[in-house]
Amino acid sequence: MAGKSPAPNLTMLPLARYRFHLRATTPLNLPEWPGSVLRGAFGHALRKLACMTRQKECEGCPLHGTCPYPAIFAPPPVAHRLQHFSQPPAPYVIEPAGWGARHLAAGESHHFDMVLVGRALRELPLIALAWRHALQGGIGPGDGRAELTAIGQIALGGGEHTVYTPESRNFREHETPAPQPPVATDSIALDLLSPLRLQENGRALPPNRLTAEVLLMASVRRASLMAEFHGAGAPGWNFSALKIAAAAVDGEKQLKWREWTRRSSRQQKLMQLGGVIGRWTLRGNLAPFLPALHLGQWLHIGKETVFGLGRYALIHNPAHSPEDPERSRQTLDLQDEVDVPQ
Repeated sequence: MAGKSPAPNLTMLPLARYRFHLRATTPLNLPEWPGSVLRGAFGHALRKLACMTRQKECEGCPLHGTCPYPAIFAPPPVAHRLQHFSQPPAPYVIEPAGWGARHLAAGESHHFDMVLVGRALRELPLIALAWRHALQGGIGPGDGRAELTAIGQIALGGGEHTVYTPESRNFREHETPAPQPPVATDSIALDLLSPLRLQENGRALPPNRLTAEVLLMASVRRASLMAEFHGAGAPGWNFSALKIAAAAVDGEKQLKWREWTRRSSRQQKLMQLGGVIGRWTLRGNLAPFLPALHLGQWLHIGKETVFGLGRYALIHNPAHSPEDPERSRQTLDLQDEVDVPQ
């Protein structure tokens, strides 16, 4: 039975969400979903700061094992007991403020969030410096520039407190408390705040081919791998038992397809990376999956999580919860979407 899997300890994976506040110093254009351009600018700036040998490629560098750049941005390939990872999951997630292209005039403010996991938490000062350089160097179409004005930590229950400003120079001491165990429930809903890409044979699944089993197993795999690579170790879940339990969970889907196109600078081509958005309600024996689903609110699930895809918020006992007027624009705009063609 799935219940025989060890009860996971949520402290196995230290994590925190930070909000990076910026002010445009020149006109700044952000695309419909800026996760990709933000990540590219961050990675470029981080490498310039961290690299001491100035080699063109990280592979073969004598400092590869201790350099913070691959540890944070591009973990090297690794042989795993289940599969070979060309790149293990990175210990961060970039979360844009929302869907929709934006034009910021000089002087206008904006923000984005970043979830840091494991070692990345200890590298927060370096990460902040990389973002300062990235923003000053130009981001988005036209290379608009900005300055980093503050960094706040987003509390687990909501709310923000400032941990850094350029004037203060140093980071304020702050704790990163672990997520608390979720409340037991047999009904839960995921409000998908950015496109969720769950794949089969390399192709993203449209709404009518998604099942609770696919979703739940994706969540436990994501949480397990992140704990293994960036936490206290794999939690030792019984995946065979979990798969059986997941097949018995049902629910309702109010999902639509939202397309997202990004340009890959590495492959020099456009890539279609759409996914599903909306609300997905699950009912049944959810106890074995609640820890992973709870962590997924920070880790996201599915493909392209580093860009901010696969983000969701959990709604407990959704049948008894009033409609939230502050639900994301992605959810409110469902009538404008179309199903992905079969």
